[in-house]
Amino acid sequence: MKKLHYSILKEHLNEIKQVQSLMQKTLVSLYEIEESNEVSPTIHYSSKVEEFRKLPPKINVSMPKFIPKQVAREEVSNLIGKLIPLSTTLEERVFAAKKPSTLVRELLDEPEVLNTIKTGHEQLGSVAYLNEEQIWICGLTADIKCFKILGLLQKTIPTKSWMNPSDIAVDIDGALLYSDWKTSRVYKVKDDQTEVIIRLQGWIPSNQCVTSSGELLVIMRSEDETQAKVVHYSGSTIKQTIQFDNGQPLYSGSKNVKYITENRNLDICVADWGARAVVVVNQDGKLRFRYTGHPSPTKNKQFKPTGITTDSQSHILASDCGNHCIHILNADGLFLRYIDNCDLKSPCGLCVDSNDSLVVCEFCRGSVKKIKYLK
Repeated sequence: MKKLHYSILKEHLNEIKQVQSLMQKTLVSLYEIEESNEVSPTIHYSSKVEEFRKLPPKINVSMPKFIPKQVAREEVSNLIGKLIPLSTTLEERVFAAKKPSTLVRELLDEPEVLNTIKTGHEQLGSVAYLNEEQIWICGLTADIKCFKILGLLQKTIPTKSWMNPSDIAVDIDGALLYSDWKTSRVYKVKDDQTEVIIRLQGWIPSNQCVTSSGELLVIMRSEDETQAKVVHYSGSTIKQTIQFDNGQPLYSGSKNVKYITENRNLDICVADWGARAVVVVNQDGKLRFRYTGHPSPTKNKQFKPTGITTDSQSHILASDCGNHCIHILNADGLFLRYIDNCDLKSPCGLCVDSNDSLVVCEFCRGSVKKIKYLK
């Protein structure tokens, strides 16, 4: 009964995932039509809302139920009664689409530190959000650590090369991903088992991020440090390579740190320390803008971004290690404000949690700060 139950629910889950995949592909097609200058796709476009409105039937599963039988004393053979097996029924249902959220969260006048974790991990470079309770961190040591947000160390994972990892990320299934510059590989850690998901030749992985569709963006540099590119993977298969803008390199080829993230509008954002810029391209790899810092009398060092993330408002947040602050931009690269009043020291890796709280690595202190910056 248990195996049958599992099989039915697994089949139902696969049907839901197929619908989700079709929805995602439809959204991508809509974005392509929106960005295109061609009139024909718009004229011939046919909405699939009605098709997606009807979801696969909901499965109601009843647990096995034992019904004892009332018997006379002499009916010894019938004392046990009977067991009614598991049963399933189909309930028709229709999806009522909600209107897109129009909630706009404004920036706080004074961001505030909600929590500080003393990791004891010097030269802390990267942080990845796992869930409301846990984060992963790594730096210039040969291990990756999982901390509770309140500061308790949960787990330590050594790298395969026994060298420091380039970067870490968490996929949509909660598995840890890390890139290793020494072996030129990207690894996946799930249930304490480590497997290679990407092998590179002639290129060294720098940093990576997981896209909204669950795929992987990896920024890498050539072994001779003359080129850099972003590669879009679906599993271990290359879908797209982003390297040039009208024949000119988009990214610096040096081995200096480069962080990458995907914005809510599907832009690909790279913090390029060597180029002293945040480089943003659209999902087709076309350059949208470069942000090279904001003039300020109190920020006297050159802008060299050392971390990047985005939030639900499509803000782009870039850490500025030398000036001990974080730049907040809108989706079009317009500077909005600094986060510089939270006693930040050499901010580096960034991520945001499910409530848009910012999580920041302090490189020199080895601390992680959780900061509220939106109302």
